[in-house]
Amino acid sequence: MAVILVVDDEMDILEMTSIILEDAGHDIITAMNGETAIELVKRNKPDLILLDAVMPGMNGLDVCRALKRNAQTRNIPILLFSALGSGIDMMLENRDKADAYITKPFTRKVILEKVNEVLY
Repeated sequence: MAVILVVDDEMDILEMTSIILEDAGHDIITAMNGETAIELVKRNKPDLILLDAVMPGMNGLDVCRALKRNAQTRNIPILLFSALGSGIDMMLENRDKADAYITKPFTRKVILEKVNEVLY
């Protein structure tokens, strides 16, 4: 299965998402902020990144933008999730957009469908 980086500043969402994805057979790496996420991406080259859009410090939009503008990381799919809904997409330029979006709160079924859609 895939190596997936899950990034969220809320521990309960981070843990819940990790459990769902581990139960589906994926290897999970976690980060609670944008700065750590970027370092982990450089070191681990995950197959997919699940990224919270709204975090203190370097938010998910900034992380998405930085990764999509870097030649070494631009092809790693990013699934952006936010309580703000799909309107978050309008805050990014075309070249910086995530590959898919999920609105919080999400169900196990929705997250697994989106992950499979992006990965396969």
